[in-house]
Amino acid sequence: MTNPAATARRAGRREWTAFTVLLLPMLLVSMDVSVLYFAIPALTRELDPSATQQLWIFDSYAFALAGLLITMGSLGDRIGRRKLLLIGAAAFGLASVGAARATSAEMLIGARVLLGVGGATLMPSTLALVRNLFQDAGQRSRAVAIWSGAMVGGVALGSVMSGVMLNHFHWGSIFLVNVPAMLLLLVLVPALVPEFKDPAPGRVDLPSIPLSVAAVLPVVYGLKEIAAEGPAPLSCGSLAFGLVFGYAFVRRQRTRDDALVSRDLLRHRGFGAGIGLGAVASFAMMGSAYFTTQYLQSVLGMGPLEAALWSLAPSVVIGAAAPASAALARTAGRARVIAGGFVLAAAGFVLVGLVDTDDLWLALTGAGVLASGIVTVMSLVSDMALGAAPAEKAGSAASLLETGAEFGGALGMAVLGSIGTAVYRRDLADSEPAVRETLGGAVAAARQLGGAAGTRLLDLAREAFVHGMQYAAWGGALLLLGAALLAATLLRRAEAPAPPASEPAAAEPAPAPGAPAPGGTYA
Repeated sequence: MTNPAATARRAGRREWTAFTVLLLPMLLVSMDVSVLYFAIPALTRELDPSATQQLWIFDSYAFALAGLLITMGSLGDRIGRRKLLLIGAAAFGLASVGAARATSAEMLIGARVLLGVGGATLMPSTLALVRNLFQDAGQRSRAVAIWSGAMVGGVALGSVMSGVMLNHFHWGSIFLVNVPAMLLLLVLVPALVPEFKDPAPGRVDLPSIPLSVAAVLPVVYGLKEIAAEGPAPLSCGSLAFGLVFGYAFVRRQRTRDDALVSRDLLRHRGFGAGIGLGAVASFAMMGSAYFTTQYLQSVLGMGPLEAALWSLAPSVVIGAAAPASAALARTAGRARVIAGGFVLAAAGFVLVGLVDTDDLWLALTGAGVLASGIVTVMSLVSDMALGAAPAEKAGSAASLLETGAEFGGALGMAVLGSIGTAVYRRDLADSEPAVRETLGGAVAAARQLGGAAGTRLLDLAREAFVHGMQYAAWGGALLLLGAALLAATLLRRAEAPAPPASEPAAAEPAPAPGAPAPGGTYA
């Protein structure tokens, strides 16, 4: 009997070089999530967005991306993941120019939506190509761990890039940095990254495309409006509308051979668990980042560059967390390490919940602990979900995984942000409307007022913001502890032991030297 470990095609220098190139679009997409954090004061002064528009400026990118990921992942399986990556790079660069030239909140929201469309082509393509490049399970685990760490690090790097650019240039410059990077990608990818696609994709189930979008966007809109304004006929109706279409979409995927999502993927317990737990991890990561960046700039009074540099400090520990978690999972078991990662992240939220109006180091420590736990979870659940997918369906698998992550991240900002906003508004119920809306508005009002009265107003607003941040942090900690319990119970029953470094991916025979990898073709 042939030993699979002996026949697995291990990745060499070519594959690792291609992997390095694939980190570039993933970094840019993740950077674009956080690039606006420190630009809010400048945006508020120039575009004068309302509180709802401000949330949409943040969230529209992630919502558009999440709504189209499933479609784009399936498209990449059909036309080629490298081809879709190149199309997305060109679209992302053009949309970045549009965002940089926006002259109103509505124009910026529209440009962010277009950026999300471009990002939806980039994210599943990169992760699917990682799945195809690394057939050996141990190498794939290490590659996914690096990919996950770079994705989390990209969010922090986006903040730093934003701070550097805002310190010297107009706020629109934070988008223009995407353009040369995308041009570089268009040159390097055809030379270094091989093409992969499903050799027998079947026909396209066209009704599933609008169903997938109609299942995501109304739910997101309804939840946002309920969190911001309370239950109302429009928001509750939107939520119900999305849930109905979500049911219809899942039912269609389970009953058709030509569905966008393979029925085998939907039935695999490890794949479903990976999507769900990854969404919870993204919920916590993006929800905490929403508060941390505003705390540094609006509560501690740091300038954009200083706040961006300080926000980079927690990411120092991220680089070691993901590779360490992959190694630990091979000995301690994936379920235990994932559960431990959630507990560690919950401890980070607890620390954030203890932060006062002048606790820089406690805030940074809490953010670092939380990020270490989250990247531990994300690297392992991503590898678990990708390992459950056949190579020819890697695009669909990656799109579902990232749809859950993007939806969870956007929902984390909306829900935890709304908790903080509700507490903030309650604490400042007797203040002027502009002060009650946002902390940025309170800072502007305090500057106009000046003197002792302005100082008093600013102190009250900062205390109210921190109070809201504390409530949101405690809520996040409870959610993560629940996720830890769920992971420890469900995954321990479902998972097989994590494969050793030399074991190949299941049901993936090694090709002959020079032959294409399973599920794809070299260009």
